[in-house]
Amino acid sequence: MARPKCCRRVAGEPGCEIFKPVGVPVSAIDEVVLSMDEFEAIRLADFDGLYHDKAAEQMKVSRQTFGRIIQAARHKVSQVLVKGLALRIEGGEIKMVQKRTFKCLKCQHTWDVPFGTGRPTECQACKDATICRSEVQRGRRRLGGECQRKSGFSRS
Repeated sequence: MARPKCCRRVAGEPGCEIFKPVGVPVSAIDEVVLSMDEFEAIRLADFDGLYHDKAAEQMKVSRQTFGRIIQAARHKVSQVLVKGLALRIEGGEIKMVQKRTFKCLKCQHTWDVPFGTGRPTECQACKDATICRSEVQRGRRRLGGECQRKSGFSRS
């Protein structure tokens, strides 16, 4: 019997749940499924540029496990690009990291910051220092402490 997967922490959500070649209906092409933990590994290593040890620490997995996750994720993404397939992002044993929402008082830009990363000092958009916690969004994305089996993607 195989050892069960440990719950992986995920802080970033994809902007959409499926990517496909232009002009081809999804029903006409094969799909590759990228799990949420594989998406998070690509976000941390390739988009944010973190070293594997730091990225593994954020996901609460070992560096070796992170290496296996990122290798599988990169293989799937390369299949999609080379073969012209659709990429669906869903599933995996994950725990969404709680976030805080901040708002710029000058330009009204809002953005999320994961708990434990410190308070931002300036707006991401206009670089102004007049920012505050957004009361409207506070607590809406909190998903509790239990690991969830994500069968599909949904925004809260």
